[in-house]
Amino acid sequence: MAGSVQPRQLAFVLPHAESLTRDNFLEGPANEAALALVERWPDWPNRIMWLAGEEGSGKSHLASIWAEQSGARTISAHALTAASVPNALATGSLVVEDLKADGFDERALFHLMNLAREDAAFVLMTARVPPSSIGIELRDLRSRLRAVPVVTLAAPDDLLFRALIVKFCADRQLAVDESLVGYLASRIERSYAAARRAIDLLDGEALRLGRPVTRALAAELLRDA
Repeated sequence: MAGSVQPRQLAFVLPHAESLTRDNFLEGPANEAALALVERWPDWPNRIMWLAGEEGSGKSHLASIWAEQSGARTISAHALTAASVPNALATGSLVVEDLKADGFDERALFHLMNLAREDAAFVLMTARVPPSSIGIELRDLRSRLRAVPVVTLAAPDDLLFRALIVKFCADRQLAVDESLVGYLASRIERSYAAARRAIDLLDGEALRLGRPVTRALAAELLRDA
């Protein structure tokens, strides 16, 4: 009928389960130092360690592996308060996730580090950057963090990058072939976050359009991006 408007198909993107076990952690030169740190616990160079890496680089995955083997509790940096510190350290091991500028209580973190030292507890902190790149205002905390060893997750090499694309697809139960993986690996920024965004986009658009996830669909989306 003339003038009729076709209803737009809505895509309902359901949450996907991302497994964070040791068995499905993808190893490569980019993360071998960080993985070695986790696996040699409790033989650490320092009871407090800092794990740095860009978004999606595997910090939370590694922290989850370590928490499983050490019995550590996990707390987001922004949720840390001075009052919560004793309970957070109750098991003798703690993960503090996502430390970033202006995103946490500096005095609470200083209190945590002092109590961890007194109790001989282990603490694994994660952030996108090393502590020297976070604008810490509390002088005593800056000094304390300078003594914390930093292990950095590097950018993925080609083999790891392709494996990440396959894993992100598998997490969403998407069946993909090598042609799609190779196409994406050669055309998107080689970073963990870019791979995740590309698969999110492909998954959402395939669902919206009622099409399979293919190289042709990827070419259309990347051309229009």
